[in-house]
Amino acid sequence: MFTSHHFTSYSFTRQAIMQALIRFSVNAMLCLTLAMANIAHAENKIIASRVWPAQDFTRITLESNKPFVYKMQIISNPDRVVLDIENVEFNQIIKSTNDRVLPTDPYIKQIRVARFQQNVVRLVVDLKDVSKPNAFSLKPTGDYNHRLVLDIHPLHDPLMAMLAARDAATNAQANIPVDASQPSSEPQGSTEVLPNGVSTTDSQPIAENAPTTDTTQIAEQSKLPETTSGTDVAKSDKLSTDNIDNKNVAIVPPDATKSDSYKPSVNKPDSPAFRQITIAIDPGHGGEDPGAIGASGSREKDVTLLIAKKLKEKIDAEPNMRAILTRDGDYFIPLHDRVIKARKLQADLFLSIHADAFTNPAARGSSVFALSEKGATSAGARYLAKKENESDLIGGVSLGGKDPVLAKTLLDLSQTATINDSLKLGKAVLMQIGEINKLHAKRVEQAGFAVLKSPDIPSILIETAFISNPEEERKLNDDAYQDKLVKSILTGIKKYFSTNPALAKTKIAQE
Repeated sequence: MFTSHHFTSYSFTRQAIMQALIRFSVNAMLCLTLAMANIAHAENKIIASRVWPAQDFTRITLESNKPFVYKMQIISNPDRVVLDIENVEFNQIIKSTNDRVLPTDPYIKQIRVARFQQNVVRLVVDLKDVSKPNAFSLKPTGDYNHRLVLDIHPLHDPLMAMLAARDAATNAQANIPVDASQPSSEPQGSTEVLPNGVSTTDSQPIAENAPTTDTTQIAEQSKLPETTSGTDVAKSDKLSTDNIDNKNVAIVPPDATKSDSYKPSVNKPDSPAFRQITIAIDPGHGGEDPGAIGASGSREKDVTLLIAKKLKEKIDAEPNMRAILTRDGDYFIPLHDRVIKARKLQADLFLSIHADAFTNPAARGSSVFALSEKGATSAGARYLAKKENESDLIGGVSLGGKDPVLAKTLLDLSQTATINDSLKLGKAVLMQIGEINKLHAKRVEQAGFAVLKSPDIPSILIETAFISNPEEERKLNDDAYQDKLVKSILTGIKKYFSTNPALAKTKIAQE
């Protein structure tokens, strides 16, 4: 029989147990919440970092398994770019980003990485000169996960600077005064000194993104505490093309002082009446975009670059021709930028070099394509154009900064005469290639290739062979076949000009 004392003791014990259970439950829920938060945070890892230097710009790419949330700030005196990346693990891959910066990089001195706040990793890019950085994120595509891209562009176009210097030298010989001055586009604004000696210019933008919007940019300023130094600058040993596609690798840039993309041809007649033919050669793909990959591991971007360089050498040896390359190294160039570069150089022809691929390895043969205003001439041409036009998605292009007027100029091709000339050029080249390799299509096919959308330059795309075919893959890597191929292309070009003389060009296209 329970007494009042027993009842009181029982009630006290029960109450204590309930309180203990409640405390345990609360603590357990708190621990579980923190654990899940830590797991979610840990899942956002940087799985690769890459640096792609070129004469036109340098690209820094970070790759993660989750969308990036970041802010970008441009700082002057000294010039640098700051990226604050939220909710990423501060792992060895991002710490070693500076290892992929080469001393010969045209625009970057070094990259410093440090933890700025508990959930923020800060990446500081020290620049060699005033530049125009552009940061944007990319959704997963192909073999790539989420990517954060930072492009460092020079403030002044190096191509136009080269052209101005060349024109100035030519006019100086002819005693023609030239106004080579260019308006300065350097930012103007007051400078604010922040803690730790960091300064910022109030006219410089800060870009910020959200997971749901890839290209969102907002104006904001934040104080920048001192960051810790990153790892030492990598050695400048040139890497073989076999190692370029590694997830974490330094890409050897072309020597800015020796770049054959813009190097004028030598031993050419210098008479004012001499009409030199300029041919733009576009090695397909590059950098982030490897193109098609053969069964033995050959990459389209490597094959096309080798062939393009050999073709340039052959063309430069001609007394009335010179060639320029849209890229002379392993880096990515957006499709519309390839067209713009050719127009700035007043190219007479545009040749885009590729190596075809198909799901069936038995497919083989060479093909030549021109632009179509009305649609593809075959299902195969439509398939290929769609695949080639996806290069911008794979390589990564910011869609927020394109001039709508320029875009309309490049896309609105009412000048059918240019397409007719492209068909004539394509036919001449196709006939010559047919003498050294089987033709996949016996006529010049047409489709909506973005890289061929120049309104005033006859343009063709040459599929040299099927890299997906084991036999033709071996051909594409054979020096003897490459030599035969470039000779046949050059012969086709000469036959085209024998019946279609190059007209005088009076003005550089300013885009």
